Amino acid sequence: MGKTLFKKVWDAHQVKQIDAERSQLFIGLHLVHEVTSPQAFSMLKEQGLKVKYPELTFATVDHIVPTLDQSRPLKDARAEEMFRHLKSNTQEHGIRYFDIGSGNQGIVHVIGPELGLTRPGMTIVCGDSHTATHGAFGAVAFGIGTSQVRDVLATQTLIMEPLKVRRIQLDGELLTGVTAKDVILKIIQLLGVKGGQGYAYEYCGAVVDNMTMDQRMTLCNMSIEGGARCGYVNPDQTTIDYLQDRQYSKKAIGWEQTCDKWLSWKSDEDAVWDDVVVIDCSTIEPTVTWGVNPSQSINIGGNIPVPAQPEDELVNDALAYMGFQPGGATKRASH
Repeated sequence: MGKTLFKKVWDAHQVKQIDAERSQLFIGLHLVHEVTSPQAFSMLKEQGLKVKYPELTFATVDHIVPTLDQSRPLKDARAEEMFRHLKSNTQEHGIRYFDIGSGNQGIVHVIGPELGLTRPGMTIVCGDSHTATHGAFGAVAFGIGTSQVRDVLATQTLIMEPLKVRRIQLDGELLTGVTAKDVILKIIQLLGVKGGQGYAYEYCGAVVDNMTMDQRMTLCNMSIEGGARCGYVNPDQTTIDYLQDRQYSKKAIGWEQTCDKWLSWKSDEDAVWDDVVVIDCSTIEPTVTWGVNPSQSINIGGNIPVPAQPEDELVNDALAYMGFQPGGATKRASH
C-alpha cells in the first residue's frame, strides 16, 4: 500500500513514538519573527538552555514593520522593543537574522520560498498559523504557539498527533479572472471553516497542476481558514523550476539527484486518503465574502443569502454586522 506525502514526511521525521497517539517529530526548518519569539527566548534563558540547532532557525522582522517610516528608533515604542529583542536574541544564539536593509527581510511565509529555504519533504514550523503556506512546495508546515517555539528552539522537535489527510481534487479549467483566492474561498464555502479540523489538505487535480507557485501558496495559506492544520501540493516540475535559482536551493553538484529526491515525496498513486473531495472548478466565479467568516461567501453574480431559519443567529449576526439585507444582490464586476 502506498503512502501520502504527509505520511512519508511524517515517517521520515519521526524521532520517537511517544505513545499510541503522539510522536516526537524532528523539525527541518524553524522560522521566527518578532512577535511570538521574545517570550520563547525568555523561557530558554530562565531554564538555562541554548538553541539546539541554530543553523536550522532563520529569523526576520515581519508583522510590525512600519509601512512608511522605518527609521530607528521606531515611533512605536513597543515595536522598537520587539525589534531589539529579536536582534539581540538571534545574536546571542547564532541564528541567521534578516533585518531591514538586508535585502532578505519580508513576510516570514514569503522569504522562505523566495530564498529557497522551503523545499519538498521538509517539516517546517513558525509561530504563525499561516505557516501552512510552505506546503505549496511539498512540505508539511504547521503554525505553532509560543511555548512550542521554545520547544523547537531547545530541542528541534515537537510532540504531535498525526493528522488525517483529505485529498481535494480540483478539476476543470478556471474561467478568465478567477484566481487561487476564489478557488480556496469556494473550498471553504463547501466544507466550512471547521471542515478541516484534524486534517491536512492535499490539493491536486488539473487546476493545481496549472497553477504557479504563488497561486499554490495562496491555496495552502488559507487552509487554516478552512480549519485544516496544514495544506500541501505534491512537488512537480513547477516546484523544481521555482527552486533551481534560489539562494539556498540553487543548482549545484548532484542537482538531478536532488530533484529526484524532491519528486519522490509526492503521494503514491495507490496511497489511501482518509477522505476525498472532488470539485469542478470550471463554474467558479470571482468570489467575495459577505459576512464575518471565510465560509460566508458568494460569487459576484450571486445574492446575499436569506437565513434558512429566522433564528439562524450566525447569518443574522453577520448581516447585522455588515449592514446587508438578506437577498440583496452584489454588483457584478466588469472583466
